[in-house]
Amino acid sequence: MTAKRNSGTPPTVTTLLETEAHVARLTAHAGRLLQLQRQLELALPRQLTKVVRVANYRLGKVIIHAANGAVAVKVRQIVPALVETYRQNGTEVNEIDVKVQPMRPTGTKDVPAQQVPIGDKAKRGLTSLAQKLPADAPLRLALERLAAKD
Repeated sequence: MTAKRNSGTPPTVTTLLETEAHVARLTAHAGRLLQLQRQLELALPRQLTKVVRVANYRLGKVIIHAANGAVAVKVRQIVPALVETYRQNGTEVNEIDVKVQPMRPTGTKDVPAQQVPIGDKAKRGLTSLAQKLPADAPLRLALERLAAKD
């Protein structure tokens, strides 16, 4: 599936993400997680919103990561209310699993990551996506440069 173009303008990144089948599912899932996170933040006391995050949602199960054990205990206490909140907002939730997952402290500097070479399969995928774009599209040029790296 390719992006529709109108009047000669190149497609936007958002349009490409929404129309490419394999990326569209990922984009939809990320949107669902963001929606669940917003609902979680509205349901929690304000002091907990910065130390709790929705990690995943699958088959009616929401996985929530808490920054520490004390936060996890507090969230577990309000799980029944969270299930009801999600259901009232139209999300089918049968289970909420709260796990302790320490979060990176704010203000810490990222350690520069080692550059990992791009594999052949990834290069083919980048090249394939680039070929679907107009020849002069900046995204196409960027994808081609990325695929050409060793």
